[in-house]
Amino acid sequence: MASSRAEEDLGNVPEELAVEEKFHARGNQGGRGRGGGRGRGGKGGGRGGRGLDREVVISKALSKLLRHAANDAGIKLDAEGYAPLDQVMKYRPIQSLNITFSDIQHAVQDNAKQRFSMKPNPAISPPPPSSSTDPGDWVIRANQGHSIAVSAAALLKPITLSSDNIPDTVVHGTYYSFYDSILASGGLKCMSRTHIHLSTGLPEGTKTGGSGVISGMRNDAELLIYIDIRKNLADGGTNWWVSDNGVILTEGDETGVLSTKYWKKVVGRKEAECGVLWEDGIKVADLPAALKNRKPPFGKHRAQVKGKGKKGAAEAVGAMENGDALDASVNALEITDKI
Repeated sequence: MASSRAEEDLGNVPEELAVEEKFHARGNQGGRGRGGGRGRGGKGGGRGGRGLDREVVISKALSKLLRHAANDAGIKLDAEGYAPLDQVMKYRPIQSLNITFSDIQHAVQDNAKQRFSMKPNPAISPPPPSSSTDPGDWVIRANQGHSIAVSAAALLKPITLSSDNIPDTVVHGTYYSFYDSILASGGLKCMSRTHIHLSTGLPEGTKTGGSGVISGMRNDAELLIYIDIRKNLADGGTNWWVSDNGVILTEGDETGVLSTKYWKKVVGRKEAECGVLWEDGIKVADLPAALKNRKPPFGKHRAQVKGKGKKGAAEAVGAMENGDALDASVNALEITDKI
């Protein structure tokens, strides 16, 4: 099933979580972790079988609820995107995983991309002690990546020309097979997400094409699109934000697009494989034909697109593009996005 590279949130696709729950159930049937010991996470050894798989499942379940499904689950997010933890733990897919308070703490504190934040419930007076393990004493949120409506001003910090938080590097990671459709749409798009996601650097091992972790970019991105954020801010008409875990976010212009004219540079993550395609807002080369049809690494969408037909497959594949999740509502022309 999933490897540790699969920890990227796959958005609001119920089938994906269902598959993971089945895998978790198998792992709990007497499964043992490495070295033969019982794993963390309740009955039957939660980490049994495949190392970090239980942690991946927990991260995905939390992401699905807090980023995409809270409204459907009847859980109200506050202005900052926080949900009562006791209600979160009663959400059926999470409850079915036998997730404990300790599991939640681990998901918040140890997640490589720091996707979640947790704090004492502000509705409780006097404030609960920091040592409390009562879920009712806490609230939790996803730091970014929402498809449900949240207040950017309450959830995120603004980036402006007058602020001191303009990053030196703003880069979006994508895949060769999506590049032509991005060009055809005029730039990067929010798609079904609230924002376009970008990072302030590259995953470790980029010079060799290796894997690594940085918030705002998939570890196995093949193509790097560098953005001239200062030029975009000077032109106006676009809001920029930074999340608590360092992801750079924008809604794009009034049409939801971050135009190609702000592309400072587009280059392959492995420069020997793909040189510079775009520089200072001007196209300088085409993507080599041999790379256009390369499938995205690790077959991310094979399970989701099977049996959906041409349009459904295009939607599922296109859903990867913008940085952090698999979102099914997409424009057919863009591989009709997030990573």
